[in-house]
Amino acid sequence: MHQPFLLIIFASQQPILLKSKKIESMSQITMKDIARELGISVATVSRALKNSPHISKSRREQIIAYAHEHKFFPNPIAAQLRQSHTTPVKTIGVIIPQFVHHYFSSVLSGIEQVASEAGYRIMVAQSGESYDREVEICNSFYHNKVCGIIVSQAKNTTQYDHFEQLQAAGVPLVFYDRICPGINANRVVSDDYMAAFTAVSHLVETGCKRIAIYGSNANMEIARNRLNGFKDAIFHHGMKVDESLIFNCDNREQAEHITPNVLATENRPDAFFAINDDTAVGILSIVKKAGFKIPDDISICGFTNNSFATVCDPPLTTVDQHGVKIGQESAKIIIDIAEGRISPEKVTKRVVKTDLIVRGTTR
Repeated sequence: MHQPFLLIIFASQQPILLKSKKIESMSQITMKDIARELGISVATVSRALKNSPHISKSRREQIIAYAHEHKFFPNPIAAQLRQSHTTPVKTIGVIIPQFVHHYFSSVLSGIEQVASEAGYRIMVAQSGESYDREVEICNSFYHNKVCGIIVSQAKNTTQYDHFEQLQAAGVPLVFYDRICPGINANRVVSDDYMAAFTAVSHLVETGCKRIAIYGSNANMEIARNRLNGFKDAIFHHGMKVDESLIFNCDNREQAEHITPNVLATENRPDAFFAINDDTAVGILSIVKKAGFKIPDDISICGFTNNSFATVCDPPLTTVDQHGVKIGQESAKIIIDIAEGRISPEKVTKRVVKTDLIVRGTTR
C-alpha cells in the first residue's frame, strides 16, 4: 500500500520555476500535442526529452526546441507514477510564509494528518514573505499539476493576479490565516476580531488603563481584524483609543528595538497586546531588563500559543489559534473538492474559534 509522504521544496531546489512574475499559459501542451505537430510518436518525444541516444541528434534538438518554444514542462510526479505500479498519488500544494514560525508548522501538521489519512501527499514551499517567490511557487505547483493549493499569502503581497489565474485555470485554492481580500476564494481563519476583543477585555478587566498594541501591515485582513478588536474592546469598556499606543511591529527583533523608547515615554503603557507570541516575547525581554515587574507593573498578552509561551518567565498569556485545526479544515476542503463532495464553484468559509490562555504575564 502506498504511504503518502511530505515533499518540501526549498528555494535552491526548484529547477522548474518560471522567471515570469505572472503565471504562464494555463493551457500547457502535452507530449501527445508535440508528437501530433511533428508527425512522430509519443514514445519518440519522450525519449528525445530524456536525451536518449536512440534518437538522432537532429531529431532530439528539433523536439527539445519545439518543447521549449511552446513552454512544455514535464510533470515529474506523473513520470514517477508511470514508472510505478502503485495507486496514483494525489498531491496538495501548500505555501507557508516561514517554516520557523510555530503557528505555520502547526498548520502544516494538521494538513499532513488529514492528507495522509485520505491517501494524499503534500508538496510544501516557503514564500519567505516574498511576493516574487510566492508567484514562482504558484507556477511550480501549477506545472506539477497539484489538485489544489493551500496558501497563507506573503506579507508584501498586494497583487493577486497569480491567484486569480490559478482560479481561472480551475485550480482550487484555500487561504488560511492571511487571505486575499480581493478574491472570493475558500478560506479557513481564526476568529481574529473576537480573539483580540477578548484578550484586550481581559487586560482592561484586570486593571490595565493604557494598553499598547504591536500590530502588522494594514493590507493584511488579520491585522485589521485584530486592530479592530483591540479598539472596540477599549471603547466597550468606556475608554478612549490612544493612537500613540498603536505600533507596526510584528517580530521579536522589532519589539526589542522599539520597546525601550515606548517604556521611556512620560505616560508609558501598563499593558501590551502583541499580534503574535514572537513579538510578545521580545516585549517581555525588554520590560524585564528595564526593571519592571510583570504583571504587577506591566501586563503582556500574545497571540498564537507557541510552544515557548509556557517556558518563558513568567509564562505568557496568549490567544490559542489552534493551528492544527486550521490545517485540518483546509485540507478537508481541498480533498472534498478533489473528490467531488464540494462543488468547485462553491466558496467555503470556515472560522476556527480561539481560546484565551491566561498565564503569568497578566494579572
